[in-house]
Order: sequence, then structure tokens, then C-alpha cells
Amino acid sequence: MMELNGKLFTPAEAEVLWDVIRHRRDVRGNRFIDRPVEPEVVDRLLDAALHAPSVGFSQPWEFVLVTDRQTRQRVRDSFEAANAAAQPVFGEREDAYARLKLEGILEAPLNIAVFYVPQAGPVLGQTTMEEVGLYSVVCAVENMWLMARALNVGLGWVSILDPERVRVLLEAPAGHRLVAYLCTGYTDGFFEQPELELLRWEKRRDKEKVVRRID
Repeated sequence: MMELNGKLFTPAEAEVLWDVIRHRRDVRGNRFIDRPVEPEVVDRLLDAALHAPSVGFSQPWEFVLVTDRQTRQRVRDSFEAANAAAQPVFGEREDAYARLKLEGILEAPLNIAVFYVPQAGPVLGQTTMEEVGLYSVVCAVENMWLMARALNVGLGWVSILDPERVRVLLEAPAGHRLVAYLCTGYTDGFFEQPELELLRWEKRRDKEKVVRRID
């Protein structure tokens, strides 16, 4: 029989976690500095990702570390094409959108591509909601993001890309799905609020407007 002897946390430790959560930021390219991320720090980020929850303990992820400048430039080209195509979508906000800095592919010393790797056979918990495999990978990304913030490392999620083109560029097998492309590196500082909130692109939603109760 399995023993229940897991660690219990103190209120002070819970407060530290809350501090990390509320100070997590999406770091843009204009904030990265020219300093490599030490291998032991990269290992901590990956270890955090590998301890994320996954449906059926399936761990359906792969992480590709990209430092090669030419490869990053090709990914950046994909961003530029996708970003230009996205601008007209925003109508009256097109000019404001065009002024946003939405990536740091070349500025960050390390890029991390995160792929969803579907399993061939059935996965426990995924028989009626196949998409939860993707959600598991997102949990890994969030773990990595929180660990990065705890280590004072900047991380930015780039999603304005052609995922199939990036998959081919990074020589990932057919069937792997790009979930996140992360720009990773030290930064000259962190904003007190999310950058898009400071720029008034969006504002944080009130809890009362997004929570329903069924008593």
C-alpha cells in the first residue's frame, strides 16, 4: 500500500509561490541582455517542465534548445511573415498592433521550442478529450515560466509563427505539434505589471466576471 508522506508547505512558502505567480512576465526582445543562460539554470527550467502534471502521466512533450543564429533567423522570418499577415485582422487597432514588440527570437540567447508528441496507443484520461494532451504540454510550459521567474530569467512565448514551417526547420518528426516557442534569457528588469496591460492593449479581467457558482 502506498504511504502518504508528501511534504506540507508553510503559509510563508505559499506566499513565495504567490509572489512568483503574480510577478511572472512575458518578456519581449527589447528587454533581453547579452548574457548566456548557464547550463545549470537551463537544467532547472527543464526539470520544472518535466514535473508538470500530464493527463494519464503521459508526459507527451519534447523540448528543443535552439542557440544557432541561422536557425533562429529562419524562425524569426516565419514570425515576420505571420505577424505581417496578422496586422490587418485587428482593424482599427492595426497601427497599435504594428508598434508592439512581440518576440525576442534573436535578442534572447536561448530559444526553446516545445512540442506535443502524440502517443500511438490509448492514453488514460484522453479517450473522450483528446486535446488534454496539448493541455498537458501547456502545463509544462507554465512550470518552466514560473521557474524562470523565480530564477530571475526572462521568458517570452512566441505564438505568431507558422508551426509546420518551424517544425521542419527544427527537424522535428512529422506528427509533432509545436505548442510554444520560448525566448529565454536574462533581462534588464521586469515590469511591475504585464506589458500589454501597461500599454493598455488589454486589462486584467475582474474575478467576479469570470467565476460562476453552481451551489
